[in-house]
Amino acid sequence: MLTLLSVLHRMKLLTPVGVFRLLFVICGYGINLMGLLKLAASSHRHLVALSDDRETLTYQQLLDQSECLAVQLREQYGLGSRSKAGLLCRNHASLVKSIFALSMTGADIYLMNAEMSSDEFAQLLDAHAFDFLIYDEEFTAVIEQSSYTGASVLSYHEHFPAISNLMHVPIKGRSRGHRNSDSKLMLLTGGTTGRAKKVAHKPSMFHYLPPFSSMLKRLRLLRYKTVYIATPIYHGYGIAILLLFVALGKKSVITDKFQAEHACQLVREHQAEVITVVPLMIDKMLRASNAEGDLKSLACIASGGAELNPRLAEEVSARLGEVLYNLYGTSEAGLSIIATPQDLDAASGTIGKLIEGVGLKVLDGSMNEAAAGEIGQFCVTSGPTWIKTGDMGYRDERGFFYLKGRVDDMIVSAGENVYPSELEHILLQHPFIEDAAVVGVPDELFGQRLKAVVQVKVGTELDAETLIEWLRPRAARYQMPREIVFVDELDYTPLGKVDRKQLH
Repeated sequence: MLTLLSVLHRMKLLTPVGVFRLLFVICGYGINLMGLLKLAASSHRHLVALSDDRETLTYQQLLDQSECLAVQLREQYGLGSRSKAGLLCRNHASLVKSIFALSMTGADIYLMNAEMSSDEFAQLLDAHAFDFLIYDEEFTAVIEQSSYTGASVLSYHEHFPAISNLMHVPIKGRSRGHRNSDSKLMLLTGGTTGRAKKVAHKPSMFHYLPPFSSMLKRLRLLRYKTVYIATPIYHGYGIAILLLFVALGKKSVITDKFQAEHACQLVREHQAEVITVVPLMIDKMLRASNAEGDLKSLACIASGGAELNPRLAEEVSARLGEVLYNLYGTSEAGLSIIATPQDLDAASGTIGKLIEGVGLKVLDGSMNEAAAGEIGQFCVTSGPTWIKTGDMGYRDERGFFYLKGRVDDMIVSAGENVYPSELEHILLQHPFIEDAAVVGVPDELFGQRLKAVVQVKVGTELDAETLIEWLRPRAARYQMPREIVFVDELDYTPLGKVDRKQLH
């Protein structure tokens, strides 16, 4: 069984030399993400650590540039313990270097959604009072139109101060080293209210190793060399995979924005064995490429962040083999549930089984554990209390978990609790339907009923009356939609989830 000791052994930390390196790093750097990078560089100095659209860096180069950057951030901008640094960036090397450098200064690192609106950014400023901002040039208008008056620096620029040129400023004397263990990683994620909530993670190498051991075992990541991180690093899913592959001395490939054709090219060019995606991404890649050729190197497609359509899982299996894994996690608890390809074959629609050591239960309205098959809310432990995730679902007798949507997705129709995802799953079984989404709408007689938004496959025809007749023997009375709307294409958020606000 893969354990924490196995991970430490894989990182070469259980040998006398490894123990010495670990103690040296802790004494010189403290317990922070830069220490994690230093450990990786000590064993994998000349191996490629990171490749993006602009540059390719070995572990030693990434370490040296991140250390130089940490000194400049500390000396030029006064960053240190209790400083708050906000990062509004897409996936690129400057973002990665900034994360490591800020960790070394002791500043708290706030990863912001690069797709946020000006109003959402203003809310974050009011809530967190940043001392420093690092941002991509495309977000200049968002920054300038806000009330922010503190120090800031661009991620890339040829002439203005930017992360890309700060790291090349010479370091005076022996100012490089600065031990610090105060930094925290803040994931800013939308809660059930729609407002961003802050979830703090202590970026310690010891904090991340235990959950990584379960991920390594289920996804068999130790055997692979290269990961393409297609999901945003500002999302907990993306940063977790990045840190995992750094800890193992592997190669990570990133790109500013996801485009299906370019993503297929990157997989082929780097012969990536692992890719992190949301379901919409892999769906687009299958349609944009000769998947059997472009994607043949993939041995692990790690899908998360949104619900996985069982039909998509079947298509991936048919075209690429048993390579698809379904992951479920929360910002509060991190990765909690994994479905292997074998799990997806055995239980269609499952998000998998709990990983070892995760305190997650399905609780009913009275906060008691729900029986097998009974729908409740996913809750995670935080000391003696339970934190509600906002996700509804159930666990079957075999230990497989299933999602039924968010708490605020559920409607009450004529006294029945109705979950839109149940009707979505039925609709997606229709041979002419490419995609479908369902939301609740007001109804004078029933209080609420369902509205279905349907995308029909190219070359087929379907009307509402025909679809209603097809649904009658397959859906319960309270699941039948009050209206059906046909669209050319469904709207999705940048994170690959159906944009339900647009549906309403």
